[in-house]
Amino acid sequence: MFPSLATSFPGDLLAEFDAMHRQMGRLFGLADWPSSIRAGSWRAFPAVNMGTTEEAVEVYAFAPGLDASKIEVSVDKGLLTIAGERASELPGEDDKVDVYANERFAGAFKRVIGLPEDVDPSAVKATYRNGVLRILVPRQRHAKPRRVEVSEQAQ
Repeated sequence: MFPSLATSFPGDLLAEFDAMHRQMGRLFGLADWPSSIRAGSWRAFPAVNMGTTEEAVEVYAFAPGLDASKIEVSVDKGLLTIAGERASELPGEDDKVDVYANERFAGAFKRVIGLPEDVDPSAVKATYRNGVLRILVPRQRHAKPRRVEVSEQAQ
């Protein structure tokens, strides 16, 4: 019926939108745009990888240079919140040092991630090792269907 529409997007439609998104960013000089429409906020800290298994939702937050005792992890109303602060390692203003590049995030941060409905917020576990925060949110144990025997009632 509309052959021009069918042939204008021969590949993945999201890939076409992604390419258009990058072109718009270059056109307007917006370097702070996310690298992809599928990506999160460009400068979100900490960067996260998230996946699910049958038993749990696993979140890996990449946050080197933090004190584990000062990382706050909470779950409320289906939202996982990671908060804390990373101190700046740059020299102070009194020091006679010129800084030419400052690409490492410093300061307070808060990252909020939506969780599936079937998780158990009372059993969340978090560990921090080598700059990686691993958060394990177990799924709720659902009762497995079982067969109910029907017995004959005496009269």
